[in-house]
Amino acid sequence: MSRRVPGISAALALALTLTAPFALAGRASATDQYTVTALKFTVRAGGRDCAVDADLYRPTGVDRAHPAPAVLATNGFGGSKSDGSTDAIGRTFAGRGYVGLVYSGLGFGKSGCLISLDDPGIDAAAASGLVDFLAGTRAADDGTRADFVTLDAKGDPRVGMIGGSYGGAVQLATAAVDHRVDALVPMVTWHDLAYSLDPNNGGSVPGVFKWQWTNGFYLMGESQPLTVPGLDPTRINSLTCVHFVSKACDLIRTLNSGSCPETTTADVLEYAHSVSPVSYLNRVEAPTLLVQGQADSLFNLNEATATYRTLKTQGTTAKMIWQSWGHSGGAVAGELDLGRGDLESSYVGRRIAAWFDRYLRGRTNADTGPAFAYYRDWITDPARTYATADQLPALDERLYLSGDGKLVDDRAKVARGSREYTNRPVPTSHSENSLSGMTGLPDPAPYDTRGTYLGWTGPSLNRPTDVVGAPKVTLKAVSPAARRVQDSGDAADKLVLFAKLYDLAPDGTATLVHRLVAPVRIPDVTKSFTVTLPGIVHRFAKGHRLRFVIAASDDAYTGNRGIKPVTVVSSPRDTGVLELPVAAD
Repeated sequence: MSRRVPGISAALALALTLTAPFALAGRASATDQYTVTALKFTVRAGGRDCAVDADLYRPTGVDRAHPAPAVLATNGFGGSKSDGSTDAIGRTFAGRGYVGLVYSGLGFGKSGCLISLDDPGIDAAAASGLVDFLAGTRAADDGTRADFVTLDAKGDPRVGMIGGSYGGAVQLATAAVDHRVDALVPMVTWHDLAYSLDPNNGGSVPGVFKWQWTNGFYLMGESQPLTVPGLDPTRINSLTCVHFVSKACDLIRTLNSGSCPETTTADVLEYAHSVSPVSYLNRVEAPTLLVQGQADSLFNLNEATATYRTLKTQGTTAKMIWQSWGHSGGAVAGELDLGRGDLESSYVGRRIAAWFDRYLRGRTNADTGPAFAYYRDWITDPARTYATADQLPALDERLYLSGDGKLVDDRAKVARGSREYTNRPVPTSHSENSLSGMTGLPDPAPYDTRGTYLGWTGPSLNRPTDVVGAPKVTLKAVSPAARRVQDSGDAADKLVLFAKLYDLAPDGTATLVHRLVAPVRIPDVTKSFTVTLPGIVHRFAKGHRLRFVIAASDDAYTGNRGIKPVTVVSSPRDTGVLELPVAAD
C-alpha cells in the first residue's frame, strides 16, 4: 500500500491534476440529482484582479422558492477543482441537497494570480468574493447569479467550507476575514507554517529545515511552465520567483541557504506565521470540526491540537478527530475517502455530515459527536475503531533516562553514568523519504547508525499501553563544541538533534511510530530543554518495550553545521524525564 494518500498528498497532487476527471470547460452537465455549470469569476485579491475557475453544483429542485445552504471548497496544493477529492466534494454535497461551489485555488488549475500560501489578504479575499456570489450580491463573469442559496440575512448566505491540506487552511483564513462563513471542516492542514517547514520542538530559536517536503512543494509550484501550457500572465512573477509571491520564495531560499542569521530568519519566519492560522485564529468564529491524520510528517497532530486549543480557549465551537491517514499515508478500509463521495460508510464522514446538518441546515438535534475522537489501528471491530473522550489524555506517566541506557519508572532506579555520540558530515539516521510517493523511489525502514545516536529502552510491558497525544522529554545535552559557537549570531551554529519514540517488539524489531521525529535546535547547551514530540495514537502491546532515542541527524532535514559531539549525563537527582499521555483502558 502506498504511503501517500490520493487527493490530499502534496506529493501526488501533480499526478492527480494529470489524471483527474475532465473539467467541464465552460459547459453545463446534469444528473438526476443536480446540474453542474462551469463558471469564471474575476475577484480582487491582494491588489490584483484574479481569475477564479469554479464549478457550480445545483441540486435538482433548488431554486429561489426552495433555497438550500451551500458548501464551498478548493483543492490541495498542486491540484485543481477537477482533481478526484475536490470534484467529489461538489458531487457529494450536491447529492445531499447542498449547493456546491468548488474552485481552483489561486495559482492552480485555470485560476489566475500567484501562489500565496493561503494568505488571508489574498486567498481568503478571493474566497470571500465567491461567498458574495453565493449571497446573490455579485454575478459570475458570464452574468450567472445564485438566487437559490439559503440566506441568514440580505447578503449573508448560509455557507460552510470543507477541504484538506492547502484547501484546509484557506477555510480558517476565509472565516477570519469573512464572518458570513457558518461552518468549517479543515482536514490535515497546518497551524503554523514556521513549525511545519522549519520545526523546533524544544526552544524559541529558528528550527530545523524540513527540506524534502518544503522543496517538493516549491518545485511543484515553480515547474508549472512544464506542466501547464499557456499560463495566465498573472501567474508569472519573475525569472527568479516564477509562480509564488516573492515573500514565499524568500522564505524557501533562506531556509535552503543553511544559514539562520537572526534578523533575516526572523523576517521570513514572521511571513510564515502571517499566512498561518496561528496569526488570525482570534478572528475565527465559525464552528470548526478539525480532522487531522496520524500518519503525517508534514502537518502532524500537534498542529490540529494547537488550533483546537486556541479555538476552545477563545470560545469558538470546535471539535477534533484524529483519523488514520494523512500526507504520509495510513489509508485503511473503512476510513473516509472523499474521492468516493460517500460519507455514511465512515465514522469521519458521518461526523462531517452531522456537522453541516447542525450548522448549515439548523438541525439542532443533529449529534455532532464528542469533543475528541481518535482512530485505533489495533481494534479490528469496525464499529469500535474510534475511541472518544471529552479531552486529550494528560501527561500522566513518567519514565527516567538512566545512565545505563534504560528507561526506568522511578528516579531512585536511575544509574549514574554518561553516554555520548557524535554527528558525521552526512546524515546517518533515516526516518522517511518524504517524497517517495511522487518520485517512486523506495523508502527503506527507519534506521540509526551506531555511534551517532543514544537510546534508552524500557522493560517488557506487562500490559498494553496506549499512548494518545504528544510525549514530552526534558533533558540536557552537553556539547563543548556547540557551546563555543552558539553565540555566533547565526542560529545554524547551535546544536541540532532529533528525538523519537520506537516500539521494540520481543523479536527485536523496532518500529518508529508513523516515522515521526521531533527536530530540535537547542538554544543553550548549558541548560536543560524540553522537547514536545509529534502526537501519536499507538498501542505498545504487552511484551513490547518503549525505546526513546536522540539522534544526531535525519536525512529528511538539515542538521548540524560542523561536528558537535554530545554527552548526556545521568544521576538519580539530575536526569532526563520522558512524559507520556497514556489513555485509560
